[in-house]
Amino acid sequence: MEHDPVLVAEVTGFLGPALERGGVVVDATLGRAGHAGALLEAFPTIFLVGIDRDPVSLEAAGTHLAAHQGRFALVRDNFSDLTSILERLGIASVRGVLLDLGVSSPQLDEAHRGFSFRDPGPLDMRMDPDADLSANEIVNTYAQADLEAVIRDLGEERFARRIARSIVSRRPVTSTTELADIVKEAIPAATRRTGPHPARRTFQALRIETNAELAELDAVLPASMDACEPGGRIAAISYHSLEDRRVKRFFVDEARGCVCPVELPICACGAEANLKLVTRRPVTPSETEIQRNPRARSAKLRVAERTSAVSPEGASA
Repeated sequence: MEHDPVLVAEVTGFLGPALERGGVVVDATLGRAGHAGALLEAFPTIFLVGIDRDPVSLEAAGTHLAAHQGRFALVRDNFSDLTSILERLGIASVRGVLLDLGVSSPQLDEAHRGFSFRDPGPLDMRMDPDADLSANEIVNTYAQADLEAVIRDLGEERFARRIARSIVSRRPVTSTTELADIVKEAIPAATRRTGPHPARRTFQALRIETNAELAELDAVLPASMDACEPGGRIAAISYHSLEDRRVKRFFVDEARGCVCPVELPICACGAEANLKLVTRRPVTPSETEIQRNPRARSAKLRVAERTSAVSPEGASA
């Protein structure tokens, strides 16, 4: 299945005020370049930097963007390395950054990548196929307590202890469908009769742990803010609460400015807001888009704009 990018019109619209005069935009989660292609079409004077750690996605993106040759650069790297990537490209600042978090449809649909609990495949889940850690190592070598913590904290799974115990008792686990069956059997029957697939949260947790997704997100958010020139915008699409809470907290914290106690008559800290919230509430897909692309259902878009705040040292931020 081809990747159907979510909230394309909304992303284009919210980034528009920053990109209409041209400049550089970074698609830090390029995938198959659905958003990137739409941005290049909408804003004919921009230059796009596309980042992805999946070489298959990069190859497909290059083909998709062929009509815009000369207006983009594709980089295989982790988006947490945004600062060094831009330095290598000789780019001092950007007008926008897009973060479309999570896993793409092609990755889910390619059984050999090991992301899906519905189709048989190896326990892989690496977005970068050359990375050292795979889901197989987590499932088959983590101590039971560590495995439980991964499933509980990264999957927000209330039956994490039961699931971890069952996995450890059935080792070695060799395939995605075998793991999905183990998880399903570990969850009480009354619970698994309703709602999404019982293995969904466990697979999410293993994918996040395999790819260090939350650590990557925590690193790229400040890097994106620092890269944006005043008036530049950051757009982040998240697909589960762990991502969305991090994006929301970062945007709100950086938009706060003064942190002095309320009883002080004047500001003594000198802190100024680095961001301005563009979206006070997350933007979600329309029912029409969800009907066309059910995987868009959980998407939440938040957008913030870089201010011209001055650092405590007096230099322009």
